[in-house]
Amino acid sequence: MSKNSKAKKKKGISLNLILILQLIIMLGLSLFITKVVSDRTRENSLAQLDMITEERAQVIANYIDVSERQLKDFSKAAQVIDLLENLDDKDKLDAAQRLTKTFAMDIPYLEGIYISKWDTTVLTHSSMTGAIGKPTRTDPDALKALQDALIERGKEVYNTGIIISPASGKQIVSIYKAVFGNNGMPVGLVGMGIYTDGLINTLDHVAASNDKSNIKSAFYRMVKADTATYIFHDDKDQVGKDVEFAKLNELCEKYNGENTDAFGNYEYDDKGVTEVTSYVYMSKYNWIFTINDPKTEIYALTNYMRLFLLAFGAILVALTTVFFFINKRQEKINERLVSTIAKNAQTRQSLNTAMFKDVLTNANNRVSFSMDMEKADVSADKPCYFLMFNILGFSDINTRFGNDAGDRLLVRTVETLNENFPERTVYRTGSDEFVVMIPTDMGQPSPDQVLNDVNTAFRQLMVPEKVENLGAIYPKYKIAVIKRSGAADSSVVSALKDMTNRKGEATYGMIDYREM
Repeated sequence: MSKNSKAKKKKGISLNLILILQLIIMLGLSLFITKVVSDRTRENSLAQLDMITEERAQVIANYIDVSERQLKDFSKAAQVIDLLENLDDKDKLDAAQRLTKTFAMDIPYLEGIYISKWDTTVLTHSSMTGAIGKPTRTDPDALKALQDALIERGKEVYNTGIIISPASGKQIVSIYKAVFGNNGMPVGLVGMGIYTDGLINTLDHVAASNDKSNIKSAFYRMVKADTATYIFHDDKDQVGKDVEFAKLNELCEKYNGENTDAFGNYEYDDKGVTEVTSYVYMSKYNWIFTINDPKTEIYALTNYMRLFLLAFGAILVALTTVFFFINKRQEKINERLVSTIAKNAQTRQSLNTAMFKDVLTNANNRVSFSMDMEKADVSADKPCYFLMFNILGFSDINTRFGNDAGDRLLVRTVETLNENFPERTVYRTGSDEFVVMIPTDMGQPSPDQVLNDVNTAFRQLMVPEKVENLGAIYPKYKIAVIKRSGAADSSVVSALKDMTNRKGEATYGMIDYREM
């Protein structure tokens, strides 16, 4: 064999060794990288599931919180305390009953709202008139327990949790609030039941509109930690029954009575399918809320990475192409994660808008008004004007001209108020009523200026609204203005309503005005 042949053979062997070493190193790096990415993807998938669980647990908490705020607003109405301190006054009883029915119209999924004496004898009721005059607690021990709980809560709402209503046989959120007289002693109470169907529909709506994740097969459940029984279940027949899974029973034992929220996740086998469960313990209500999803769906992306590794071994000769594919694949994963974060933020923003804004007119709603009143800085040094514009005979407009025409009138009313009171907050506090809040600064604006602006807006609001083939709507309004110099709360709405109802149809230049 010549020296040249030996040199070429040695060179070939050397290149082969280098190639083999290179392939081994690249394969090792690929295995390591794939494992790291798979583990990280698995962690991200779990973190995403935990985030969605916490988000929907917050939806539940917000739903109940809104219900509690509505009951608190109801308890603050002047008609409630007037009735409870004048039980023999039929006029006050009639006024309170009207308030009860009117207030109930603005609360979706309401079973009923009522006023009762301190001994739970019902005085007014929004839907079950047959309950009027009957006590809701006939057992002395049960009555005493309720009264003690209400006194302990003071000015806050007492939430008994989710129960089966004895009246309707359906699940409701049952809440109460004591009403105290001028002497500081309880004179009665208000109560409200909200069907959990509304809460379930809210969760379903969030899940249906939330396409940010790959948990299309997920389902949620909720249990009471103290009794280990289901509140929610994907199988409605299981509602109210004992929890059948050991791990969930362990969580009930672990967290029952704890004062702080807790989060976590675990896996379990159900009929041959491995499920991944993310949970939130809601200490305020002693509930455990879970979202469950098949492991194959949660870790789908991780499984894709493992399959890719097998394919990579088969096409190891095309390392450059494979590494390029890995890089592109990782970029897509990162883009998906970034997109998920952005969509989460959009979802939270949408939930906030849905909770505090009127969808039709884009004005702030009654919930927003109640919350703004809690933090409003209104005093003798900083008085605030509250203006109410109430469309007169709005239901007749809907009947005669159609709901679309009525909706256009509502939208036009808000647009006109925004034009005449720029940088002021406009609230839709009822189906046909709107409130404008105008804080003062160094004594300005003056009452004359405010009334002048109100009359200007009134003149624009009275412009007829043409309706094709039906003629024109000549809108009429009831208008009232209050200058508040003391601490403000949602009872301002009731005061404005009383003024508009007494005055009736507004007359240009003769707007009802009062200082409080």
